[in-house]
Amino acid sequence: MKKEKVLIIGSGGQIGVELALALRKVHGTDNVIASDIRDPHPILKESGPFAILNAMDAPAILELIRKEGITQVYLLAAMLSATGEKDPKRAWEVNMQSLLQLLDLGVQEKLSKIYWPSSIAVFGPTTPHHNTPQQTVVEPRTVYGISKYAGELWCQYYHQRWGLDVRSLRYPGLISWKSAPGGGTTDYAVEIYHEALKHKKYTSFLSEDTYLPMMYMDDAIRGTIELMEAPAEMIKTRMSYNLSAMSFSPKEIAASIRKHIPDFTIDYAPDFRQQIADGWPKSIDDSAAREHWNWKHEFDLDKMTAEMLGNLSK
Repeated sequence: MKKEKVLIIGSGGQIGVELALALRKVHGTDNVIASDIRDPHPILKESGPFAILNAMDAPAILELIRKEGITQVYLLAAMLSATGEKDPKRAWEVNMQSLLQLLDLGVQEKLSKIYWPSSIAVFGPTTPHHNTPQQTVVEPRTVYGISKYAGELWCQYYHQRWGLDVRSLRYPGLISWKSAPGGGTTDYAVEIYHEALKHKKYTSFLSEDTYLPMMYMDDAIRGTIELMEAPAEMIKTRMSYNLSAMSFSPKEIAASIRKHIPDFTIDYAPDFRQQIADGWPKSIDDSAAREHWNWKHEFDLDKMTAEMLGNLSK
């Protein structure tokens, strides 16, 4: 595997921390520069190079690319679904400008690859909710989903017009113990583990039977790297691949937790995020990813619960 010089923009978020650690194992510690607009996450502070970097500051990004000889960029900075609804225009500006300027830099500086994550938020109420296909009706109802779908089209456009190697995954809800979630509608599935250990009870902001596609972070990180390392001829879509592992409801995750903490209780107080969740798929068909570049998940709900509780309790 060829070692690249990698820049991660937005490394302080839920995905970025673990992706930085994993990429350093692949490409070498000094070859992966983590960056964020704020001080480094504690896990990243001592584990390798770090730069303070604003995802909206194109001149600073260009300077760092040239100074460090960067060949690949992972752009993770974004305003997520629930946070974005509080300031839609700012969310659009952040999510779109950061991508478009990086695509231009990718062409200009001849970057070998760019990674940009999409989301199941691109889907909406008119999309088939069960086994949502790779290609289907796409009518998002949140500014986050709108920006992600527009971004997918821009990625495809830059590949078709300039041959830029941009790759993307539509992440489901992601669950991790190493870093905090960043204001998404699926955040309950992280919070619930913390509250189960601290207080043995949790109030869910989604109703008990709200099913959403979910994935343990270890699977998401491995899938991201496998996508980026796959030969270009195996990548058949230049928008974004559906990615899936499991689907469950708050009631089901609570039942899984009770296998370890029998007196854990849950109640429900749906808020504005319920309406967002109701417009999203309940399960995802990711057969294209499985066929094209051999994607395969490893974690189901009970295996993930054991990992989350075990690691958080330490």
